[in-house]
Formats: sequence, C-alpha cells, structure tokens
Amino acid sequence: MTQEIYFAGGCFWGTEHYFKQIRGVIATEVGYANGYTQTPTYEEVYTDTTGYAETVHIVYAPEQVSLQLLTELFFHSIDPTSLNRQGDDRGTRYRTGIYYTSSAELPLLKEIFDKMEHNIGKPLAVELEPLRNFYKAEEYHQDYLDKNPAGYCHIPHALMAMAREANKK
Repeated sequence: MTQEIYFAGGCFWGTEHYFKQIRGVIATEVGYANGYTQTPTYEEVYTDTTGYAETVHIVYAPEQVSLQLLTELFFHSIDPTSLNRQGDDRGTRYRTGIYYTSSAELPLLKEIFDKMEHNIGKPLAVELEPLRNFYKAEEYHQDYLDKNPAGYCHIPHALMAMAREANKK
C-alpha cells in the first residue's frame, strides 16, 4: 500500500530531485497546487496571478519511510521562515507548503509544525492545508535535474549528498 503527500518547497526541480533520493519514495511528479484556474501552464503560473505553488507530488511506501520523516526532511530542505522565496527564487509560486489528502494526517503534521516553530522561535511561513487541486507540470519539468544535471537547484549539494548517503544505510 502507498500513501501520498504534496510538498511545495520553492523551485520544484530541486525538491523533486531531493525526495527521489529517499528510500521508500516510490514516485514523484512536479506540478502546480492549490491555485484558482484550471489546467495552468508554466507561463501562467510564472505570472504569480493564478495562486499556484510549484509542488511535488510524492508517492511513498509507509512501511519504508514515514510521513514524519518525509516532513522532517522537507523542513531541512527549505528556509521555513522565508515568505514566497527559496534560494534565488522569488514569488508566490515559490511559497512553501505541505498539502495533505487525508485529514487523518493533520494531527501529525501539526505536531511537526508546532515543534519546528518552537525550535526556530519564530512563526513559520509554510502553508499547511488540504490539497485543493494539482495539475501536472509540462513534461520538460519532470525529472528536470536528472535530464539537466547542471541545472539550477536551490537545495545545497551537501543536503542532496546527505539524502543519498542516508539511503545506503
């Protein structure tokens, strides 16, 4: 049995590549979540007028990796206090968020949020909402950093390497 979660962590290229390194992640798909229009294109989302966030849909095997660990790894890959910005990317499309599909996940996610906020000592700029909608991004965005290894990524290379190393254990 698999479960799913949606993470908006700034540019979806790096977020997808990061989570693909994690044992138990079965599939990833980049797209646009929680906006106001139907079937948005990258060009439309880029205008910051559609309400969409660049988001990664993650399908995972809970017997191999927990939602708690995935969420904690997500928080390690972002600046959770930065509003509408990650790395050099700016705009509402680069906001951070966790979008869940089952209300049963909310208590755990809220617990992790509260702990993170307490540890940081300031409010988080990360949305925690149910998934309202998700549209798959254009094919050239899927697995982008696999196709373009020198492509831009806001997630530090050291963090990517740590994710790869964790899988060897």
